[in-house]
Amino acid sequence: QVRLVESGGGSVQPGGSLRLSCAASGHTASTFCLAWFRQAPGKEREGVAAIDSDGKTNYAYSVKGRFTISQDSAENTLSLQMNSLKPEDTAMYYCAALYELCTVSSGMGTESEYTFWGQGTQVTVSA
Repeated sequence: QVRLVESGGGSVQPGGSLRLSCAASGHTASTFCLAWFRQAPGKEREGVAAIDSDGKTNYAYSVKGRFTISQDSAENTLSLQMNSLKPEDTAMYYCAALYELCTVSSGMGTESEYTFWGQGTQVTVSA
């Protein structure tokens, strides 16, 4: 089993920045796909960004150029640097992991493809 714990959420004004982190523990592996999803009230969960163990990344169009996903294998952490935040970025953000041979080169993958999930961290962007 793998445990994922997110941190770094909070409230910020439009145009501000936040950095989310996700710490993984347990039976992780060197081959993986890791992702951030988010869910706003009344909306379906959507993929935000993903990265695989080859370093390939994939972003939702709505965050491309503003968000950067990264991972540190030595520390078993996944991060999401969010800049130029907008009110529509307000959501609960979840990290997700799949420890199998996978790639994000053609897409972030669907919710069902990720095996492990964190509990989420709230991001609120408002004036």
